[in-house]
Amino acid sequence: MRQTDTIAEVKGAVKSFAAPEGGKVRALDGISLEILHGQFVTLLGPSGCGKTTLLRTISGFEELDAGEVRIAGVKMTNVPPHRRPVNTVFQNYALFPHLSVDDNVGYGLDVSGVARNERDRRVNEALDRVGLSGFGLRKPDQLSGGQRQRVALARAIINRPKLLLLDEPLSALDRNLRQTMQLELKSLQNDLGICFLFVTHDQEEALTMSDLVVILNKGQIEQTGTPEELYHQPATPFVAEFVGDGSLFTGRIENTSDRPVLKTNDGLCLPLGRDARVGETATLLLRPEHLRLAPDQNDESLGILEATLEQSVFHGAIRNYICRLSNGALLTVALDASDTAYKRITTGDQLRLAYPRNLPYLIKQSGNGT
Repeated sequence: MRQTDTIAEVKGAVKSFAAPEGGKVRALDGISLEILHGQFVTLLGPSGCGKTTLLRTISGFEELDAGEVRIAGVKMTNVPPHRRPVNTVFQNYALFPHLSVDDNVGYGLDVSGVARNERDRRVNEALDRVGLSGFGLRKPDQLSGGQRQRVALARAIINRPKLLLLDEPLSALDRNLRQTMQLELKSLQNDLGICFLFVTHDQEEALTMSDLVVILNKGQIEQTGTPEELYHQPATPFVAEFVGDGSLFTGRIENTSDRPVLKTNDGLCLPLGRDARVGETATLLLRPEHLRLAPDQNDESLGILEATLEQSVFHGAIRNYICRLSNGALLTVALDASDTAYKRITTGDQLRLAYPRNLPYLIKQSGNGT
C-alpha cells in the first residue's frame, strides 16, 4: 500500500440521538472525511461536537442514520466491530483485571485460535514495542496509569489493524505523564507505520502529535489541516479561538486617513495592512506573540493600541501581561521574562501595544459587509 492511499473514508455521515427533553440531537451533520495510510489524524473539538460519535461509527459501535464508512475501500455498513480491520483504545483502557498483562495483550489471539508459539512471539513483540518487556506476569492493578495505557496499546496493535482508533486515552493521566505519552504515542505510530485516529478536546495534544487535525463543532467539520495551518491560517473565528490563545475583534473594514482599519461595533479601531478590502466584515485575531510594547518612534508597519495593564503572570521564559483596551476587551501580551525593560511595568500602567499591520490573521465574514 502506498503512503498516499486512502485507508478510511467517511461520506455524508449523519447520526442523531434522542434528547432527554424530547426530540433528537444531530451528533453528526453530513460529515465527509478522508484518512490516508500512515497518518496521525486527530479529531479535535469541544465536548458534544461529535468527535467520539464519529470514531464510534468508524469502529462499528454506532451505525449511521445516513452516509457510509469505507475502510481500505470496503463498505462497512452492517459490519460488526469485531469484523472491521480496526482496533480501539478506550479512555478507561478496558483491561481485564483478573488477567495478567500477557493474557490481556494476547486475548484476541487466544480467541482467534492462534498457535501458542506464534501467540507468545507476537505478545512479546507487542510488549517490547510499548516498553513493557518483563511485565507479562503482572496484573493491571500492579501497574501505573501510564503502564496500563501501554498494555491497552499493545493489545490494540497485536492484531495488526489497518487503523487504530484512540478515544481520549490520555485524559486520566497527570500532566507530566500525559506529555511523555504524547511523544511516545507519536513515536509508536511512526514505528508501526499504521494510521492512528485520535480523539481529544485538548488542543495541546492535537498540535503535538498530529499530521492532520480535524476540528469539529456542532456535528460539522469547521476546518481540516496541519497543526501549522490551523494555528496560522484559521478559516473561521471558532477555529481561531479554539486553537491557540488570542483575542478576536470583529467589525467592518473602513478607510481612515488613507489606511484601512477594522472598526468594531463599540468603536474600537484596529489598523490593518493596505491590502485589507474596505467594506468587508472581518475578524482580526491577535495572538500574544504578535504584540509588544510600541517603540518611541513612529513605524508605519505597526498598528498601535492603547491599553491598561491589569495583571502579569510568570510562565518561566515568558511573562504574560493581561491588558484591557478602552472598549473593555482583554489582550494578552507574551514577552521575554528575562528582558529587564519589562520589569518596570506595573499593574495600572498605561501601555501602547504594537502589532504588525500586515498580519495574515484576518478572517473574512462575507464579501459584501453584511
